[in-house]
Amino acid sequence: MSLMRLAYASEATFEAKPVEKGVEPHVARILMTSRRNNAKGKLVGGLYYGNNRFFQYLEGEEDEVRKTFDRILKDERHRNVVTLIEEPLEDRTFSNWSMKYVPLSRDVRRFLESQGLEAFEPASFTSDQCEDMIELVRNSSHDQKLVNHDDTRTVGDTPQAFSPGLKAGLIAAALCLLGALFFAGSML
Repeated sequence: MSLMRLAYASEATFEAKPVEKGVEPHVARILMTSRRNNAKGKLVGGLYYGNNRFFQYLEGEEDEVRKTFDRILKDERHRNVVTLIEEPLEDRTFSNWSMKYVPLSRDVRRFLESQGLEAFEPASFTSDQCEDMIELVRNSSHDQKLVNHDDTRTVGDTPQAFSPGLKAGLIAAALCLLGALFFAGSML
């Protein structure tokens, strides 16, 4: 069987809802379904959603990619689908992602700035911009964390490593440990 890769852009037909758990709820459902279906077809790739637009990249066996893209074309959650890349592929470039979601809104903002683009409109990407976006998706290192492109944090903001509850629990555990050490030391 031959491998192929395909990238497309489209516009969402749904009205974006407030972000839940780091991702727009419609997009979260798309991701869950895509991950399940793509794993069955041994497809890999990535998805980015921002400015009410999708950019998706797929690679795998040609029959599976085409079957998946046919299903995508019929999906009523988006319209104005534009194929950006559709070509043979010698080797897979994504290792183990059934559908990676790009959580790096700062990286996408930097990408847009470096390209002189004011908004995320992937249907108008040049070939080079499309390849750069695929590379951005491929190199995203945040595993399965989901963060919306329209995140309002600024570039200088950093996410917290621990939730407030976890911090409180760690502090309580540390105090208990210090108390036990102090008590044990006084017994000597």
